[in-house]
Amino acid sequence: MRLKITESKNSKSLYVIRSTYENGKHSSKIVEKLGTYAELVEKLNGQDPITWAKKYIAELNELEKTGKREVILKYSPAKRIKKDEQYSFNGGYLFLQKIYFALGLHTICEQIAKKYKFTFNLSAVLSRLLYARILFPASKLATMQIAQKFIETSEFELQHIYRSLGIIAKESELIQAELYKNSLRIAKRNTNILYYDCTNFFFEIEQESGLKQYGLSKEHRPNPIVQLGLFMDGDGIPLAFNISEGNTNEQITMTPLEQKLLKDFELSKLIVCTDAGLASTANRKFNDKENRAFITTQSIKKLKKHLQQWALSKKEWKIPGKEGIYDISKLDTDETIANAYKNVTFYKERRIRENDLEQKLVVTYSIKYRNYQREIRKAQIERAIKLVDKNPQNISKHNQNDFKRFISKKSITADGEMASKNLYNIDTERIAHEELFDGYYGVCTNLEDSAQTILKLNHQRWEIEESFRIMKTEFKARPVYLSRDDRISAHFTTCFLALTMYRFLEKKLGARYTCREIISGLRDMNFYKIVGEGYVPTYTRNDFTDALHEAFEFRTDYQIINSQQIKKIFKATQS
Repeated sequence: MRLKITESKNSKSLYVIRSTYENGKHSSKIVEKLGTYAELVEKLNGQDPITWAKKYIAELNELEKTGKREVILKYSPAKRIKKDEQYSFNGGYLFLQKIYFALGLHTICEQIAKKYKFTFNLSAVLSRLLYARILFPASKLATMQIAQKFIETSEFELQHIYRSLGIIAKESELIQAELYKNSLRIAKRNTNILYYDCTNFFFEIEQESGLKQYGLSKEHRPNPIVQLGLFMDGDGIPLAFNISEGNTNEQITMTPLEQKLLKDFELSKLIVCTDAGLASTANRKFNDKENRAFITTQSIKKLKKHLQQWALSKKEWKIPGKEGIYDISKLDTDETIANAYKNVTFYKERRIRENDLEQKLVVTYSIKYRNYQREIRKAQIERAIKLVDKNPQNISKHNQNDFKRFISKKSITADGEMASKNLYNIDTERIAHEELFDGYYGVCTNLEDSAQTILKLNHQRWEIEESFRIMKTEFKARPVYLSRDDRISAHFTTCFLALTMYRFLEKKLGARYTCREIISGLRDMNFYKIVGEGYVPTYTRNDFTDALHEAFEFRTDYQIINSQQIKKIFKATQS
């Protein structure tokens, strides 16, 4: 800040001004009007106003260096704001930016830029794609406009976004491998246990082409889909992913990606945990050698008859941490006993040999799980009854988990004659058969660990299912509107990177907040720009924002963040 003196015909005025640099233009802003020369002479009892003013400004500059100078603002209800000038900005992305740079994504971009010798800023494009995907998910075109919401300006054009997508697609495997190596600098990765699962994403089109193929949609939509396979580490942080055509059998997607992990990520000793749908014999045998192992859910319904009888037997059950063998036959008939064991999970285990593969089969039984399954089935049966009574014309083919499976169709009458139309009834036999399996849950493994350890490791699979939900719901990764395969691949690469960044942020906060709380909290961290002075937070300070600032060791919750402070914050988030 410096002194400026303006003279008119009748007076001389003294001002404190500051030089500013906005949008590539130098200008100056009045910080404070000190008064006219005559007024100051009278006020200062004859002291030289210019000498006093210089000393006063020197004190202001010293206070500004220490961040203690108070800001005086003046607004006029008669003065209109400038046209096309933005005053409101989001600053929540700064916490994502801290993770972006900590993971070395900017250096990966520099490495790629050297390879392709382009001149635009790939890191600026990628970072904005990731921040926008987490905070304000939208199309690639809309991301250009969203990028202007952030406090820091970004120097790129729309053409650079589309050029970047092709490059990101080509270098997706490199990005994943380098990201993992960089992540080891900021956190210890739990790669002893890995979780793998598949999901699919639909397109708002009808024509198949390239990766977009008709397949078994997880959401039962009649649209072409692509399939995404994801490996997650034992702490719930994404490790690697692959994209395959929508009609690909998901069982054959795991081994190729796992081989890349063994090679590019230099992993050796690991346990792979999957659901039953991915537990083919080939996948189990692949992880039954060297330093690898597997844990997979096992359908009780699909066990061989003698194993199913053993699993459903009411005898020979154990309780973790307790001695003795239990008979669970009275849990279904005696309410007093059921209440006494309502929070207990019983288990039994045995060795089995299937397809030349030695495994341990662990089966659990839980009253809570039994009641949960019965509540789900009750709702499905009610829907089936309603459909049979009111809209039988809408009954069509169904999958194995659809409520329509409880509806049986007959084309002949009780007398054995051909019916004039199909007859529909509730299939009570099927309902009774399914009830036999209520409360039971199976897991197969080649590990020698205790049943409790195996069940605990398998339980963590919920985090990979939650990751898919975050991508689909919070990040709005579907429906996909891209058509070219390379851009589809790039889209899911950015979704994967955004999910990884989000998971690191979540862990940094100590897993105290839900996904919705974190994202909405960051999205609401807006600031009002005071030209030449800094930014005023307009968000509500709460427990979440306090936890955020404590975890990231910089603060944005002062009454005003002056220009010097905001520069320090930018520097802190980019180191």
